[in-house]
Order: sequence, then structure tokens, then C-alpha cells
Amino acid sequence: MNARPIKIFLVEGNPSDARLIRELLSEIPNIRFTLEQAERLRDALQRLSSGEEVDVVLLDLSLPDSRGQDTFNRFQEGVKEPGPPVIVLTQIEDETAGVGAVQSGAQDYLVKGRVDGNLIARSIRFAIERQRMVEQLKLLSVKDDLTGIYNRRGFLTFGGELLKLGRRVSTQVFLIFAGLDRTKWVNETLGKAEGDKALKEIAALLRRTYRETDTIARIGGDEFVVMGVLATGIPVEVLAQRLQRQLEEHNRERADAPPLALNISAASYPIGDFPNIDDLLQKADEMMYEQKRAKA
Repeated sequence: MNARPIKIFLVEGNPSDARLIRELLSEIPNIRFTLEQAERLRDALQRLSSGEEVDVVLLDLSLPDSRGQDTFNRFQEGVKEPGPPVIVLTQIEDETAGVGAVQSGAQDYLVKGRVDGNLIARSIRFAIERQRMVEQLKLLSVKDDLTGIYNRRGFLTFGGELLKLGRRVSTQVFLIFAGLDRTKWVNETLGKAEGDKALKEIAALLRRTYRETDTIARIGGDEFVVMGVLATGIPVEVLAQRLQRQLEEHNRERADAPPLALNISAASYPIGDFPNIDDLLQKADEMMYEQKRAKA
């Protein structure tokens, strides 16, 4: 029995671009879809409020009634949770807005003029399956009680599914490792309550720094990991530097309290290099150990 067509909702104000996307999709074998279009953000939000579900939204950030990352922000505000997965479309000169939208919760971004049918189809499949995984995980006991982020079980569950999915779309995964420095000193000198407070602050810091679609987990007492799909053209070192900048800003804002200190490292790998999530987690543990030994 054939699967039902994928319901694609295109929010695109340029008729030429809309026609090109339709043509690119029609050239891809083994994909059946229906495509509905709105030219303005206002009309798109009205359509999605009707209750009829769509599988994925292709959202151009440059519309007649909205431009830039503000388009995605307004879209998020106007759609009831859980909304459909969103892939944003940008011009080459607006690529930064696409990155910002992904950091705010979009599943992916595509740059007009740099895409073909295969890339669009792969991005759509990934966005739909990733959204489905997120909803399934909400039903499991995968959260750390202290910090509210994923626990080790959540990381293993979600990360395992991400690896399975990633092998089908040939992409790279990134890992950011962050360990609280001087944990023993904090607990013994300032008390366990201050130690717990520091762990909560780190979790909040990671949430602010990385995308909603990334997996952020506390995998040990004072060890955290962020895992996600590496966006095209972004070196993994940039992601580590982003966390370091957020940490420095956080410490400046709380100058009257002992500063937080993190051991931060980062790596990226082709997903196909790891047959299962345990192998990837072992790699993470080895990197954390090497980093701690180097600082000893």
C-alpha cells in the first residue's frame, strides 16, 4: 500500500520561485506530494488556524508583509503548539537570518539558487521525521529532574533515532561537550545547593546558546553534551565559541557571584561513522577524559 502524499505548505510571495520549487519537487522520483501555497504570512497563519494539518511548511523569509527572521518569529507566535516542522527559504544575502531561524526552532534552512530537488526532498523528509521523534520523546521519561534538560536516557533515545535518520540523508552530526570545572571545590566550599544551582545555570546557558531542535543533555553528574545536525557551512568550532561567549557574558552579569567555569570541546563526524549511539557516546566520554587530563 502506497504511503499518502506529503502535504507541503509553501509560503512564498514570488510566483517564479514558487513555480521553480514545484518543478524541482516534481522531478524527484519516489516522492508524492500535494503543494498548497500562500503568498503572505497573514494568509498562511489564517490557513493553519483552520485545523487542517500539513506535514511541513516551506517558509520564505522575504514576504510582502514580513521580512527576515521576524517572519519566522511571527510564524511561531501565530501557530498553535505543536506546530508543523518548518524549513525556511532565504536569499543568499539573507543567509544569516536563515541561521537565526534554525537557532530559534526551524528544522532547516535552504538558500534559493543553491538548491535542487534532491536537497529539498532530503530536507523535507528529515524535518518531518525529526518532528515526529520530538513528539514521541515527550511521552518518555527522558528529562533530568534537576535541570529539566534531557538525561542520559533521553540522549541515548533521541540520539539513536537521529543517527538512524541521519544515515538516510547523509549528513554530519556535531557534539559539544561541556563539563563544570571545579565541581568538588564548589560543593565542598559553597555547599551542594550552590553546586546544584550551578548545574541549573549551565543547562539554561546551553538552552539559550543552541537550537530548540538540538539535543541538550546532562549525561553525568557535571557533564553535559549538545548533539545536532551540523548546518551547512558552519564549522563546529564556531558552535563551541558561541558557548564560550555566552558563558563570559553570563559571568559578567553575575559579577557578585563565583564565576562559572566550563571545560568546552567540540567535534563533528559523518553520521555513518557510528553504527549506534553508544559508540558516539563513548567517543564523547573519551574526549571529556582527554580534556580533563590535559588540564590536570
